[in-house]
Amino acid sequence: MAQVTAAMVKQLREMTDAPMMECKKALEAADGDIDKAVDELRKMGTIKAAKKAGRATNEGTIAAWLSDDTREGALVEISCETDFVGTNPKFTAFAAGVARVVAESDPASVDDLLAQRAMGDGTVQDALTEMIHTMGENMKIARFCRVKAEHGALSSYVHGGKLGVICEFSFEKPETADAEEFKTFAHDVAMQVAAANPVAARRIDVPDETIEHEKSIYMAQAAESGKPEAIQQKMAEGRLKKFFKENVLTEQEFIKDANITISTLAQTASKAVDDAIEVVAFERFDFGA
Repeated sequence: MAQVTAAMVKQLREMTDAPMMECKKALEAADGDIDKAVDELRKMGTIKAAKKAGRATNEGTIAAWLSDDTREGALVEISCETDFVGTNPKFTAFAAGVARVVAESDPASVDDLLAQRAMGDGTVQDALTEMIHTMGENMKIARFCRVKAEHGALSSYVHGGKLGVICEFSFEKPETADAEEFKTFAHDVAMQVAAANPVAARRIDVPDETIEHEKSIYMAQAAESGKPEAIQQKMAEGRLKKFFKENVLTEQEFIKDANITISTLAQTASKAVDDAIEVVAFERFDFGA
């Protein structure tokens, strides 16, 4: 069998626009013969998929996956050309499958993800190529994230396939994860993140540069008042507190009841399950953003 070199793979990729791994497989099957390798790619449907690569992918879906113990999860955004395909059950099931691969294999990049073993015997790249061939549209894995709850559990929420959230919670007792009171609270918090789009879960998680940026604006606004500097400082501090209240998840008003905050909701859930539940972090994917 002829040795397949990196230069040969590169040449075939440039000729066909097919993915690197597919080119290597085709060359191995063709015993290093470039022309025969092209035929192999045609048989696999890879070239047909590659020819669609230049077409815009402005539609698609966001999928979430959680492990049975809700301690590991992932979000993935996969794009396609039309909303018809983006809402197709085969496509959305594929996206959910990719999210599971992300959670279980913890890939470092999209390329790394494509190389992971997937549904069936092939890789994620194989499954993606087959999906492109089956659905007849260009598709791309745009981004993904993996979340693991070290001392608690996760909750996910996907709205219309275009907005996805995973929230992380910490608590002490393992049985809390199965309590209905916790599940209801966790789902409500995930919906809150989707609807209210906070900048961070807790005040300590707000980036310093964000705080400094907001403070500079509020100080400039206060300076316009012409009041003494000490008053200006208090005005700016007051506006910064309002910023935290509106943009920090635990300090936000609950979307279902403006009389309580998410922090208060956490306290109520904690009492119900006799545990200390805390909101730790969240990931939020807005399709195309």
